[in-house]
Amino acid sequence: MALSRGMREAAGGLPRQFWWLWTSTLVNRLGGFVVTFLALYLTVQRGYSASYAGLVAGLFGLGGAAGAVLGGVLADRVGRRSTMLAAQLGAAATTALLGLVHHPAAIALVAAAVGLTSNASRPAVQAIIADVVPAADRVRAYSLNYWAINIGFGVSSAAAGFIASAGYLWLFLGDAFSTVVCALVVYVRVRESLPAAADTGAPAASRAHARQSTQAARTVRTAPAGPRTATRLVDVLRDQRFMVMVLCTFLLGSVMQQGNSTLAVDMGAHGLSSRQFGLAAAVNGVVIVILQLPVTRLLRGRSSASLLAIGSLVLSWGLGLTAFAGTFGLYALTVAVWTLGEIMHAPASMSVVSDLAPATARGRYQGVYSLAWSAATFAGPLLGGLAYDRLGRDAVWAGCALVGTAAATGYYLLLRVRAAASPAPLPPAATADVPADGTADGTADVLPAALPDASAGAREEPVTG
Repeated sequence: MALSRGMREAAGGLPRQFWWLWTSTLVNRLGGFVVTFLALYLTVQRGYSASYAGLVAGLFGLGGAAGAVLGGVLADRVGRRSTMLAAQLGAAATTALLGLVHHPAAIALVAAAVGLTSNASRPAVQAIIADVVPAADRVRAYSLNYWAINIGFGVSSAAAGFIASAGYLWLFLGDAFSTVVCALVVYVRVRESLPAAADTGAPAASRAHARQSTQAARTVRTAPAGPRTATRLVDVLRDQRFMVMVLCTFLLGSVMQQGNSTLAVDMGAHGLSSRQFGLAAAVNGVVIVILQLPVTRLLRGRSSASLLAIGSLVLSWGLGLTAFAGTFGLYALTVAVWTLGEIMHAPASMSVVSDLAPATARGRYQGVYSLAWSAATFAGPLLGGLAYDRLGRDAVWAGCALVGTAAATGYYLLLRVRAAASPAPLPPAATADVPADGTADGTADVLPAALPDASAGAREEPVTG
């Protein structure tokens, strides 16, 4: 009884549109075989060197960085749904092609294309969530989406080993097939949520269609009003507060990458095997799957400033505790500690980005935010490896704690200042043109009795209940 009540509190009351998007994310991640096993495929199946495998991985990441920005721009310009469909179909085609090409140059180019297409849909997904979910519920919605990603990753990682035994080509084809199914779910069930037609002076017929098509058109009325003119990518880069957020995310992301790179080196230096590293890394996924929803429910109602600051501290100091580890049990314990910080930080950060962005520029903002993680994926392992070789392990793990503390301080000061300067709630007239009737997809029954005021997200104090 308590478990079912907790699930209802964690997952109840969200729009149907969100759940179809959640389903597409889960389906896509359940078939995400290729990234996990790409290095093994190149070195074991194809016989290439570890250096070449690293080059391909780097090109995949470079393509992903470009895809994040491109996908964000397209999500705001041509629409969230259209961007998702194009990116997912492109990802399916390039993934299947990657399993068929053999020439080193062709593999490298196609891997970059896979990174670009697979990452181009992410800003659109995050923007749709912000469009259709009220500000008070966004942290919870992003938490559920993050939960789906980790469930899918865990299942696909376990299944990939068995599939690879029948031939690596099946990994690529299976990944491509799951992406096509994801695109079908989006095509059939996910509606366009870009609020441009409703908010930027479009013709009356277009505005009426936007109001009637989805809950998104109503939800957007609760967000801070965006500019009348289109927001350009350069305008996003000039948003000083947002770029401080991006900088803090880059710092924390670089710290977090030590768990994927330097941690393996450190465990190897203590005589632990690759199998033990794999088991320690698996603790991360297990903890997220088990604790993501309970922790989100427990922290519901906390300000985003607190969630990001505390999450950053727990994550960075959890990695700092690795300095005292020397056995498998202690390494696994530190992984469990910093995973708790990740659970707090990830959903809150995506929600804050949605709140900082004008409604019609959420794709661009999410794309630049994703770029911070892509840059950290490159810089983190490089800097961690250099520090480990030249300064020693203690310097690496102490550096994680210090850099993470700086990021936590930046998050807290930025969002506390923003909360103090938040505008007054919009007057009731701002939502006077919202139709009271239900929508065709049946989302009216999940709307709250009273829509939250437009400044709910700006105050960074989600409403409970």
